[in-house]
This record gives sequence, structure tokens and C-alpha cells, in this order.
Amino acid sequence: MRQIRECQESQFSSFDQHGIFYRHWPAAGEGGARRAVVLLHRGHEHSGRVQHIVDELGLDDAAFFAWDARGHGRNEGQRGYSPSLASTVRDLDCFIKHISNTHGYAINDMIVIAQSVGAVLASTWVHDYAPNIRALVLAAPAFKVKLYVPAARTGIALMQKLRGQFFVNSYVKAKFLSHDPERIASYDNDPLITRPIASHILLSLYETAERIIDDAGAITVPTQVLISGADFVVHHAPQHAFYDRLGSSVKEKHVLDGFYHDTLGELEREKAFALIRSFIAKVDAGVLPVDLISADQQGYTYNEYRALQQPLSLLSPKRWEFGITRRTLGSIGKLSGGIQLGWQTGFDSGSTLDYVYRNQAQGITPLGKLGDRAYLDSVGWRGIRQRKIHLQELIGDAVRSLYLADKPVRIVDIAAGHGRYILDALEGLPFDSVLLRDYSDINVKAGQAMITQRGLSDKARFAQGNAFDRDSLANLDPKPTLAVVSGLYELFPENQGIRDSLAGLAAALPEGGYLVYTNQPWHPQLEMIARTLTSHKDGKAWVMRRRTQAEMDQLVAQAGFEKIEQRIDEWGIFTVSIAQRKIAATVASSSTRDALGEVTP
Repeated sequence: MRQIRECQESQFSSFDQHGIFYRHWPAAGEGGARRAVVLLHRGHEHSGRVQHIVDELGLDDAAFFAWDARGHGRNEGQRGYSPSLASTVRDLDCFIKHISNTHGYAINDMIVIAQSVGAVLASTWVHDYAPNIRALVLAAPAFKVKLYVPAARTGIALMQKLRGQFFVNSYVKAKFLSHDPERIASYDNDPLITRPIASHILLSLYETAERIIDDAGAITVPTQVLISGADFVVHHAPQHAFYDRLGSSVKEKHVLDGFYHDTLGELEREKAFALIRSFIAKVDAGVLPVDLISADQQGYTYNEYRALQQPLSLLSPKRWEFGITRRTLGSIGKLSGGIQLGWQTGFDSGSTLDYVYRNQAQGITPLGKLGDRAYLDSVGWRGIRQRKIHLQELIGDAVRSLYLADKPVRIVDIAAGHGRYILDALEGLPFDSVLLRDYSDINVKAGQAMITQRGLSDKARFAQGNAFDRDSLANLDPKPTLAVVSGLYELFPENQGIRDSLAGLAAALPEGGYLVYTNQPWHPQLEMIARTLTSHKDGKAWVMRRRTQAEMDQLVAQAGFEKIEQRIDEWGIFTVSIAQRKIAATVASSSTRDALGEVTP
């Protein structure tokens, strides 16, 4: 029998200063730890129930870490509650950063092993935040919980709408989780088992899982999926669909016949542990990271983009559905102030963006105003407004960091639109100068008027400029210490212009300078937008090529920046990240960059 490894108990503060309890098992080998394994427990459970994994998996050269997820175990607060599932995923991002910063393990030396709900959290984190971890192991991921009661999900959603958030108690009995008598008894007698789950978390679990399965091609981390063959708790089909769509070049799927839901706590769990050890050994033998710099020319999102450019078949129901939507928006839809503006300037224009930020419904007749409110409340525009909040947070963080380090605060926004979001972000903050740029003369005039209106003419100015002109950016005067690129790169499918833009900013920013950038890794209305709305660029269809977060981060890293923090909205549509200039980039000609395939450090 293996010796029980002693754990150390600790706590870290998450993004909102909420304290989260975790356990740490130092490496058992004489040489110390060369990697870290992060264990995420099942729904309703806590970190104390993964001790057997630490003892039995046999990775003596690894340190193990396991948390009590928010609302579980030894954490304070209401049982089964979190502000949102996205908040718990962000907790996980904070936990990983805490392990790296406090215990000294690089992200690429970490392996995440997660079960059930923990597996949904882990896969969502890997999808949304694109961490460069070594491997991901998902055991019985709870992509779709079996509720058994007909229309239970619809009923829960309806009840929540009528009465607000409430709690749903787990129906699962321990004897349907494992065949192991000791695991069954310990579950039944564990006072820290959390049976309730908040209704909004349960509903979000379904919605988030559907998004991650649909976009699993964005995940390129080496991934192993373990499926319990006799699972009474979750459905198998979504697990298979997730695996089939995975973008990982190294992936494995194993169905463990006869296993109940507690895959890693089953009576014959050594079968699962042997598979995990083998997979980790495969990854340790050497796996090259997936290069996404040329994802604009081939691969997952490129193929999606090309498909969106093709007309639908005359027999396709979608063709007729989108046709009706387009004609409706082009006729009575123009009663809405926002839709009218979209047709005039483009639904992706700076003018439209400023209108969405203002969020004041306008229209011709009460019907037009009602339609405008529905337009402004669409999930994409709600995501845009949340992106503005996240921009303000990270711009504020960068300004304060520069100020406290006694460095000049000189800001450039290379495609500011009307500049409302960045001027709002800077309100009350110390800064030396702000240069706002945009290619559109309309935006420049509107932005300069806003600067004058706010009494900032002594420190801020607006100028016309090409955000993809490398030399223009490299020669900015004065040299910025904070560069902002918001809502720009998402509008252009090709990567070369973005590489030139980032290279120019890298040449302009000093070491230690900051870059705040946005991305759109996913959108639930991507096809509807492509087949019904128009772009400001040429008045033609607004067809977007998504960049996965991993692709966007690789482009930023290639230019010489290191990403240090990220925000994402609860729908998974828009991200805002902050990176720091670490290595000065050599100014190279376009032909040299093309030959090298990257900016030469």
C-alpha cells in the first residue's frame, strides 16, 4: 500500500478578494518537483476527496494542488453558489497564477486533471484563456447532466425567471457514483459534501458546455478524455462530440466499461490511473505546440470563414430564414435608430460602436424605439458593453502600474473609433498624454469634438492614422508607454497586417510598457451576422474570421509581448488582455519578416 502523502493547507485571494481554500502536496521524490498537477474535484465535492489520487497515481516527481471550488468545501459563503460560472472559471485562472507565482511552477509545467463539473471548468478555462499547460485530463466531463425529469431544464429556467435564483438539490446517491464501498461510505458521511447548486449555475453549466463542445476545435492542448461506461449522472454523446471536435494534435479517448460517474474513485480506478500515466509519459516525450500564426491560411477558423463566404443552397432553410431577417432589418428595422445607423455607416463602424456604448434606445415611433431596445440588448452588443468595462479595468491597471513605478503615462489608441471608451477609462486617472488615432475622418472629427467637450485638449489629441502601418506606429512621437488596440484586429481575417501592427507597437513601446488588446474568440450569431449585416469597410457582407484566444496570444507573443492578465464576458464572446513588453524587437523590413516568419528579437 502506498504511503499517504502529507498535504499543506492554504488559501489564496481570487480576483474579487474572495478567499479560496486549497491543498498542496509537495513532491515525494528526492529530486524535488519538476512539474505540478492540479486536481479539480467533482460537483458537490471538495479537495479532501482527491487525496487517493495523489497517493495512487504515483507521480512522485510532481507537486499536487487541489482547491475547494467557490461555494464548496471549506470556503466561506453560500453552499453551491458562485456569482456566475464565468466567475468560477476566472477563479481557476487566478488559482493557476497563484500556484505559478507562489510556488514557482511555470504554466507549461502544469498538468490539469479534472472530473465531472471540474472537467467543464477546466475545458472552459483552456478554451477561453488559452493557457499553455502541458496536458489536460478530463474524467467523465459533465457536459450534459441527466436530470431525468422531463423538460427539467426548461422548467428550471422558467422558475428562475419567475421567482429569481433558487437552489436545486442533487438527487445522486453515492451507490450510483462508485462501486467502491469505502468511497460510498465516505461520501455519505462527509459533512462537507455540498448537495445544493444555484439554479443560475446549473443552467450556465449547460450553456457553457454547449459552447465549448461546439468550439472544441479551438482547444489545442494535449487532451485525454476518460468516459465512464455506466454513468448514471451525465450523458455520453456530448463527451464523444467534444473529443471528435478537439483541435489537439495529441488526444486520446477511452471508455471504461462498467465505471460509474466517479471515474477516478471507482473500485477499479487503477485502470484509469494507468491510462493517465501513459498519456503523461507520451506528452513528456515531446509534443510541439500547435503553431497558429498561419491560421488565417489554413485550419479550423479559416475553414469556417471560407464556408461563411459561400452562398447557401436554394434548398437550405437557413437561406430563407436569413433572407427574411435581412429584408426585415432593411425595411421596418430602419425604424430603429441603431439599425438605421448600421445601414448607413456599417454595423461594425466606430459610429455604431459609440451608439452601442451609449445604450439609449432611439427610433421612429414607439415600435421603432422598442425594436431598438431589442437590438441594443442582443447578446453581441451586451458583450461589447462588458468589453468596455473590462477595457476600463485593464487600462486603469496599466496606468496605475506605470504611475506607481514612476514612469511616464503616455497612451496611444491606434483605432479609437470616437474614443468614448478610452476617455471614460482615463477619467480620474493620472496621465501625461493621450494620442487617439483612427483611419476614418468621421471618427477623427467626432473624437476631437469629444476631447474638446471634456476639456482635455491640453493633454489629448486625435489624429488620422493607419493602424496597420508598421513604420508609422514605430515612429510615434512621443513614444507611448501604453498602447491600446480595441475592436480592430477582429474585423480583419488576415494575420500579416496584424503582425505588422504589433511589430510597430513593439518597436514604439519601451521594455516594461503595456499593450491592452481585445479579441473575439467566439460569437453565437456569427453566421447570422455574415448573412444579414454589412461592414463599414466596403458595404458588403460583414463576414468575420474568428481568432481563437490561442492564435491571438501567439501573435502578441511573437511581437515580443508577454500576456499577464485577461478578462472575458460571461457569454465567452469578447476578451480583453494586457501584455507587457519584455524583449526589444529589432526593426526589420517586411521582406525580412516574411523570410523569418516572425519578428526577430
